[in-house]
Amino acid sequence: MKSPDELDNVQWHVLTHAYGSAEDVPELIRALYRGDEETAGEAIYELYGNIYHQGTVYPASAPAVPFLAHAVRHAPGKRDELLMLLAVLADHDPADIESPHWPGSSVAAICAELCRVLPDLLPCLKDAERGVRRAALRVVAAVAELLPAELRAFVVAQLERLYATDPVPVVRADAVVVLARFGRELPALDSPLPEVRLAAALLAAERSGPPYPAELVEVIAEDGAEPDPGDDGFPWSDTTTQEEQLTRLLTQDPDAGLAVAARWIATGDIGSRGSWLAQEIAETWRGREPEVLDLLLAALPHQKDARALAGRLRTIGHWVEHLPEPGADLRDALHRYAGADDETAEPALLALVRSRDPRAPELVLRRPSAQLLKAAAQHFPDAADQLIPVIRRELAADATGNTGIALVGALEPFGTAARHAQPELVDCLKTGRAAIVAARQIGLNGIQTQEITDLLRNAAQSSDPSLSAAAAVAHYQVTGDAGVALRVYEGLLSGRGQTHWCLSSLQPLGSAAAPLLPFIEPLLGAGEWTRMAAAEAHHWITGSPDRAVPVLVELVGPTPVGLRALKALAATGQVPEELRPTLRAFFFSPLRLLNDSPLSGQGHPDEELRTLARTLLAVG
Repeated sequence: MKSPDELDNVQWHVLTHAYGSAEDVPELIRALYRGDEETAGEAIYELYGNIYHQGTVYPASAPAVPFLAHAVRHAPGKRDELLMLLAVLADHDPADIESPHWPGSSVAAICAELCRVLPDLLPCLKDAERGVRRAALRVVAAVAELLPAELRAFVVAQLERLYATDPVPVVRADAVVVLARFGRELPALDSPLPEVRLAAALLAAERSGPPYPAELVEVIAEDGAEPDPGDDGFPWSDTTTQEEQLTRLLTQDPDAGLAVAARWIATGDIGSRGSWLAQEIAETWRGREPEVLDLLLAALPHQKDARALAGRLRTIGHWVEHLPEPGADLRDALHRYAGADDETAEPALLALVRSRDPRAPELVLRRPSAQLLKAAAQHFPDAADQLIPVIRRELAADATGNTGIALVGALEPFGTAARHAQPELVDCLKTGRAAIVAARQIGLNGIQTQEITDLLRNAAQSSDPSLSAAAAVAHYQVTGDAGVALRVYEGLLSGRGQTHWCLSSLQPLGSAAAPLLPFIEPLLGAGEWTRMAAAEAHHWITGSPDRAVPVLVELVGPTPVGLRALKALAATGQVPEELRPTLRAFFFSPLRLLNDSPLSGQGHPDEELRTLARTLLAVG
């Protein structure tokens, strides 16, 4: 270890960290000794940002290690946080040691320094504070395979003592994990302590891989339902907490994971652990929505507060669209929660709408938020006579921003019935409220008056390129005159920057956009999004798939741009034979290939990928 008195012996100004020169590191280390907890906390925060920045270490990181170790033993506080900083600094994959790049790397230098100071840190394993003991165990784990033989034997003896005598079960469980890093496997599955049994089961599951033996699943289900009440659930050196490891392992075996989630929910869904695990499985595996929704329904009464309940209801609302016919029990429960007078009512009603329950439209009329109206329009297009007057009323009340956008978007599923809202759409375009989507809907409505024609022509001259493009296309849809749209798009396509967003709105022009081909064809070799949009537009304009298909086939993949390319390819009706193995992989994969999460707000892209693959495979 090195004391603060020795800080000036290091040439910090020639060392670097995440923000350049490391000359600020000595003052941050000195701040740890001032006896002011807030000052020490700020110094540790800064050190996490410079010598360890988002998982990256630097030349200045290793020289700081002996000083941080001294602070652990001699500074007045924050010992657990300092130990954790040392542990994450030394984070590495043991396989990296065999790499030719290991010698001379910053992380190798950190590990070497940590091995040198580790004997001075071992007394922390006997510290009175459990958080310090737990953090010290993570420091030991970080360099377990790098310790010299003599020190290794001494450390293992210390760990075995800790496992046998520590009064805190989670500390004993941590000792089991660290001993495994030294190749010491204990008969911990037979321990009387659930925390120890759980740690041992996770280690055994890591070794066995999925599907997990029934006896391990039983231990996890029995002993993992209730988290340790402490606030020191530190990550290990790979920055993964036990909670994250548990979720990761159980998600890899969906049968085991759902069985465990069911047990945890049945015992109270403490901390929403069971429902969270069920949600993770739904996001990872296809075809598990019915089982997951049954579990989430069972978990609703166990949620500790309105916020947690609203979270589960939002999750149900996301996945219930996957069910062809949601069951009556689920729909009745959603109907009950939709009548609440707190923050749970709207997500419950949104889930009820998405479950296609016939009682939903009437409830939406009583609580007409933009999100609910848009969902109701999508799932109940036959309710236009009830919903359109409410949408018009909300638009007339000066709705702006995302609310206005959602309200205008709610009109599209109604087809020609959306024309009843033409006065409100015209007002939106006049006042600049949700003007882009209003222009698009005016184009779809296809009503031509002199006022509308003039409004669209003026909007097409807007300095906002998105509004200009939308109004120009709408002007063509209303008048049949392509002149305004061609002038606008020539300007947009001649400019610099990304152009795929404007190409994607050209479809209504069809062959009338042919004069734009000299601007579009060079973009077939541009970046992937622009290339995709150019290929799609080329097909719309020419009606020929010849130039588009090779570009689209090259882009197809389980990515957002790859999904869009697949949609465009489906519109051509062409399926090259070499693409069929890829399509089969998309369709038959049991795992989700695209993110499908209640938090994404992007609908169900993985289901869309699978459906498109099935459609294209059916093409002769």
